[in-house]
Amino acid sequence: MITQLINALLRAILVAVLVALPALVLPSTSHDGTQIVVLVALVVALLVFLEYNSAYPSFVEFRYAPPINRLRFGALFLTVAVLCAVSTNRGDGTTVSAIAASVAGLTADWLDVPFSPVRLMQLVLPPDAPDRLVQVMRDTAGFAYFMALLIVAVFFFLVRVKDWPARNGAFNVWVNLPLFDPTAGRDVVTRLQRHGLINLVLGFLLPFLIPAITKIASGVIDPMILRNPQTLIWVVSLWALLPAGLMIRGMAMNRIAQMILQKRERAYAAAEAADGEGEAEGLQTV
Repeated sequence: MITQLINALLRAILVAVLVALPALVLPSTSHDGTQIVVLVALVVALLVFLEYNSAYPSFVEFRYAPPINRLRFGALFLTVAVLCAVSTNRGDGTTVSAIAASVAGLTADWLDVPFSPVRLMQLVLPPDAPDRLVQVMRDTAGFAYFMALLIVAVFFFLVRVKDWPARNGAFNVWVNLPLFDPTAGRDVVTRLQRHGLINLVLGFLLPFLIPAITKIASGVIDPMILRNPQTLIWVVSLWALLPAGLMIRGMAMNRIAQMILQKRERAYAAAEAADGEGEAEGLQTV
């Protein structure tokens, strides 16, 4: 009980720090805006605390199947922290800001190729956007997308090589997928595979579709709102890591469906073996 309370409190504090980090680190022209961000951080922290302090989850998936949530949260926290450092770098910033800008620029050099999501994110800005804003957009998008690819690759390694989640013990679908009803519909395996495929497709396409939709809606939404560093950081981070989270969810669901199929095959094989032994004993009796 005490351990669960401490873990829930620690998670709530980390989430609050993540939400408030850009507002606390970056200069803001609005004092009210900073207060609103801090209030949102406290509300989100309260929700996380109540979720992890309860015995059964209500909306957080894979709560008892680490390290999915740790992987996603760690990637988001690191991405937001690095993008904050990149946004504060002006050529005369601190050493940390300079290192973060160099790393972000390096990842952008790797991923800024024609028709890549990083290149598409730069096209969201209007042609008359300042060169500084275009450069920051390129570097932040490059690092955020690199982190997205990295966590997807790490989870793929965990599934294929480390045999996730079999090494963590029995996987409870009811507890780890509270938003998924395994009794609805016909075969749970088919539904898991279908949901997994949908998540994988969306996770792959969204980094390409979001910049295109934003460009089309530029008459309604002014893309120059990205001049605000806090807006830029959250838009870029969510653009890259939300699709990555969908791909991880899709791989996890496919893996669970595969485990259910394997368990069924073992049960069928055991039943057939038992039937065979029963028939053999009957023949011996006759």
